[in-house]
Amino acid sequence: MEKIQFIGLNELEEVDQEMVRKITEEYYPKIQRQIKNITSLVVHIKQYSKGGHRPKYSMHVRALAPTKILETQKTSEWDLSKALHNAFDDLEREIQHHFHD
Repeated sequence: MEKIQFIGLNELEEVDQEMVRKITEEYYPKIQRQIKNITSLVVHIKQYSKGGHRPKYSMHVRALAPTKILETQKTSEWDLSKALHNAFDDLEREIQHHFHD
């Protein structure tokens, strides 16, 4: 899927990279149905490690269409999967709010 761009994916472990790709590919068709002319989807991932045992993840998802850029607020979570799901849920709500006003 050439329309999906990942930023910060290479900083994650291989298992986490596959999970991010899988979850993104699950949400992409839903977003594509809602935004008919989507040009790209950008998933920005940042991992924070402040010397603790577990890293914290920050997600920022942006959908680009010719007339509008829809983006989520940054979502921070200790669980990578939960952070990604929350970010995509926020994006879907933003799309529904914008197009189904």
